Amino acid sequence: MSESESVARSESESVARSESESPRPDAGVDHRDALPEDLDVSAYVGPYQFPDNSRRRIPGLLYLIIAAGCVLLYVLANDTWAFVNEGWLWAAAALTVTAVICFTSGWRMTVKEVDALVAAQQALGFPVGHASAQQVWRGLRSRPTWRVLCYSIEDPPQRRGLVLVDAVDGRVVEQLVEDNPETWG
Repeated sequence: MSESESVARSESESVARSESESPRPDAGVDHRDALPEDLDVSAYVGPYQFPDNSRRRIPGLLYLIIAAGCVLLYVLANDTWAFVNEGWLWAAAALTVTAVICFTSGWRMTVKEVDALVAAQQALGFPVGHASAQQVWRGLRSRPTWRVLCYSIEDPPQRRGLVLVDAVDGRVVEQLVEDNPETWG
């Protein structure tokens, strides 16, 4: 390194050092990110409420209304407006198909998480210690299902099971029970 480069480097280091040692105007204030109150899970008291899949019917209804508007616009303005053509009918058909999918996949969930945990314990045939349930969907029409993972009550657990419980009618769809291969230590 040449002498001029070393002088320039030492000057830049001394400037950086003096800037870091000088007090900043916000040096005493601690800035932190915070979640909005409605998203702060630590302040929430009570069980989590899973949203019902029947809410899918609302956009389905909106798709049907827009499809009807497309057909109405095509019928009323086909000969008078240049931008109205058969594409409006194709759009109405696509929106109608989408609405049918929304209506047929808008299942009303009648089985809650606690009911799924009870059904899983009854299906497994061993006393359950720790368990957790997760909402999933299966099939083309997205039928809501509870996926329940259970461990036996021993410490450490000797068995574990996975049970799929239908969230619409409460029947056990599938179950798997095995010895726990995990090592706990």
